[in-house]
Amino acid sequence: MSTPVVNGTTPETFLLPPNCDQQQWCLDWYGYVNYLPSVAGNAFFLAAFSVGLITQLFLGIRYRAWTFTGPMLVGIILEIVGYGGRIGMHQDVFSDSWFIMYLCCLTIAPALFSAALYLSLSRIIAIYSNNHAKLSLLAPRTITLSFITFDFLSLLLQAIGGALASTASTPETRDTGVNIMVAGLSTQVAATTLFAVLCLHLMYTIRKRPERVDNASTDKVTLRQSKRFKGFLIAVGVAVITILIRCAFRVAELSEGFKGELANNETLFMIFDSTMMVICVAVLSAAHPGWVMGGWWKMGQVSFRGRKRATLGGADGVASEGGLEQHANKDEKRGAAGAGVSSGSTSDSVS
Repeated sequence: MSTPVVNGTTPETFLLPPNCDQQQWCLDWYGYVNYLPSVAGNAFFLAAFSVGLITQLFLGIRYRAWTFTGPMLVGIILEIVGYGGRIGMHQDVFSDSWFIMYLCCLTIAPALFSAALYLSLSRIIAIYSNNHAKLSLLAPRTITLSFITFDFLSLLLQAIGGALASTASTPETRDTGVNIMVAGLSTQVAATTLFAVLCLHLMYTIRKRPERVDNASTDKVTLRQSKRFKGFLIAVGVAVITILIRCAFRVAELSEGFKGELANNETLFMIFDSTMMVICVAVLSAAHPGWVMGGWWKMGQVSFRGRKRATLGGADGVASEGGLEQHANKDEKRGAAGAGVSSGSTSDSVS
């Protein structure tokens, strides 16, 4: 791109000219992106995530499955702030503040959705497991610890990279920040892919090795056969796919830099990032595990205190059948006055 000349000077030697945001060459040189973000498009996604926030907050208060709802709420709030930043960029595309809001919040938000999914897998395993036969390639405690660690690392790299890139005063520093963000996103892609492999292996084992599945507990069987639970499994699969698509797109986008073609195509951004995350939040709200599992959400609670705690439950730190039934019964008694969920496996109060 040739350097434009205005009154005998280059862009590096004069302040922003009037109506710079209406001149493409000026956007190319001074803007964080080479276009003015759409107010209508970004307002639509801000509104969609606001609906998701209200829904998740209601479900969190109603069923108290905070280990799932907490990460979802934080992620949705970040999405809302991020789209607020994009709307602000329409008014001032040269603003550091709006760009930082957009870049940092929308970059790290999906990592919180991933965390909610990672915490769900141990619950799914427990609902199928009899605590004796091995269903998964990894123990529930190992799954939770490993993936939350990967997720934290991914989130940390993306946050550091985003902060560095958005506040950089030199091209070299900005490139370093972008590279760190790409490393964080790549870590998330790798972790989500491995998570998908574990889910597929679990599905394969359940279908091909039915003797490993706990069919002695009528409560577990009833829950597994319910439309709600089957819908939750589908929702997890859809959410994993949307997160993978979104992260793969952002890796490709940032690999080209902020001035690359992908980073300046708002239509592609809204398809492969915005829409994917709206779908993710929508399916995980429609099939919220607190509503689906009720008191059995605690079934897959993983202990991180070693064998001493694990002896109170089952193998690998997952609560045992007897303890689970007692838990479900207590929850059922507490929730008897409320709108009941399914008998023997539901409650209105889930931790």
